[in-house]
Amino acid sequence: MDENQIFDEMWGRTETLRPPYSMFKEWFDGEDPSRLRAKQREAEELFRLTGITFNVYGRAEAEERLIPFDIVPRIISGLEWQRLSRGIEQRVRAINAFLYDIYHKQEIVKAGRIPERMISQNEAFLPHMVGVNPPGGVYTHIVGIDLVRTDDNQFYVLEDNARTPSGVSYMLENRETMLQMFPELFANNRVKPVETYPTNLRRSLAACAPPATTGNPTVAVLTPGIFNSAYFEHSFLADQMGAELVEGHDLRVVDGRVAMRTTEGYKPIDVLYRRVDDDFLDPLNFNPESQLGVPGIMDVYRAGGITIANTPGTGIADDKAIYSYMPEIVEFYTGERPLLENVPTYRCSEPDALAYVLDNLSELVVKEVHGSGGYGMLIGPTATKKDIAAFRKKLKARPGNYIAQPTLALSTVPVFSRAGLSPRHVDLRPFVLVSPDKIDITPGGLTRVALKKGSLVVNSSQGGGTKDTWVLED
Repeated sequence: MDENQIFDEMWGRTETLRPPYSMFKEWFDGEDPSRLRAKQREAEELFRLTGITFNVYGRAEAEERLIPFDIVPRIISGLEWQRLSRGIEQRVRAINAFLYDIYHKQEIVKAGRIPERMISQNEAFLPHMVGVNPPGGVYTHIVGIDLVRTDDNQFYVLEDNARTPSGVSYMLENRETMLQMFPELFANNRVKPVETYPTNLRRSLAACAPPATTGNPTVAVLTPGIFNSAYFEHSFLADQMGAELVEGHDLRVVDGRVAMRTTEGYKPIDVLYRRVDDDFLDPLNFNPESQLGVPGIMDVYRAGGITIANTPGTGIADDKAIYSYMPEIVEFYTGERPLLENVPTYRCSEPDALAYVLDNLSELVVKEVHGSGGYGMLIGPTATKKDIAAFRKKLKARPGNYIAQPTLALSTVPVFSRAGLSPRHVDLRPFVLVSPDKIDITPGGLTRVALKKGSLVVNSSQGGGTKDTWVLED
C-alpha cells in the first residue's frame, strides 16, 4: 500500500498538525524520552499486576498473554464524535428493528430487500425466538460497532458486534492507567469521561427487567468460567457493576424463575448478562452436551421470567453476509440514508461476485461470515501464494461461507517507539448501551492498534495492542 495514500490522524496528509493533537504534541515535545520509556514499562507492569490477560487459542500451550498497551492516546475532536455518534445510534436502532422484524413478520423479506434464504438458512437464526417479545423490546443491550477511518471525514463500519461484544474492560483499564500515570495530561486536555460505563451498564440492564421482577432488579453476569479468553472482563464487569458473577452450575430453574445459589438458598435473577454463546445457553433447548448453560432457561425467558442480554438469536446481526445488506436495513427501518458507510462487500454466495473474488484474491480481504478475532481470514496483499491457493480451494468448496472486501488504506495514529512517535494502523470499537428509552454511547471506545509497521491486523490474538481513546470537549 502506498504510504502517501494513508491519512494520519495526528498529521493529516499535509504534515500539518491537526487541532485535536495540538496540546498533546506540545506536552510530548517537553517530555524526556527516557521518562516516557519508564512510563511505558510502568504501564505494562500495572496491566500485569491487574491481571489483564487473554488466552490465545489454537496454540498447543494456549498461553495467557498480556495485551500490549501504548501510552500515546488516540485523540478525536468533539465535533468528529458528534457526527460519529449520530451514525452509530442510527445503525443500532436499525439493528434492533431488524431483529424484531425477522423474528416476527419478516417485512424486510416480503419487501424483497433481503433474500429469504439469508434468514432461514442462516445458522445464527434462532427459531426458538420466533414470536418472542424481549422485555422492553430490546434485543441488543450491548453493542460494539467496529469502525475504520480512511480520511478526515470518512469512517466506515467494518463489522457489527451484536452478540457478546468484548473489550470494554480494556477501554476502562486503559483510561485508569493513563489517569494514574499522566494526570497532568488530563488537567490540560478536556477529555470526556468513560469511567461511568459500569454504572450506566447496570442502569441500562436494570431498565430491561422482565415483567416478573419485584423490587430492585437483580443483575448477574454469566461466564463460561476461568478458562474463557475473556474471563478477566466478565469478572471485572461484575465487580464494577456490583453484580454477581455466576457459572451455569450456580443456577437452576426454581418456581418458574432462574435462581442463583446463595448462602441463604436460591435467589431469583431478573437480568442475566450472558457471555455464553446461544448454543451452550440451555442444554434442554440447544446443545444437550453443554455444561455451561442453565437447563430450561429458554422456557423461563419465553414466559417473561428473565431478561437475557444480549437476547438469544442476535448473532444473525453479526453475520458478515447480513452486514453486506446493512445499507438496505438502515434505510428500510429508519427511512433515512445511512450516516455511516459500509465497506464495499462481495457476497461470495453470488456467482458473479465469486468469480470476481477468485480473479482478484491477491488484492482483497476475505472473511468467514461467522468468523471473529482475526481468524479464518485472508489479507490478499500480504498473503503468500500458498495461502492464496489454499483460500481459493476453500472459496470454491463453500462460497456461501465467505465475503470479500477491498483492502482499505486504514488511518494511522502515533505510537511511542524507540524512534519517538511512529505511525501505526488502527480501528475503533465504540460501545453502545440500549435500554427501552435510551441509547447511550460511551465517548471513545477501544482503539486497537497494529503494532507491526505496515500491518493492518489489529486483533490482540494476532499481535495487536490497545491505546486510550480520547474524545475532547469542544
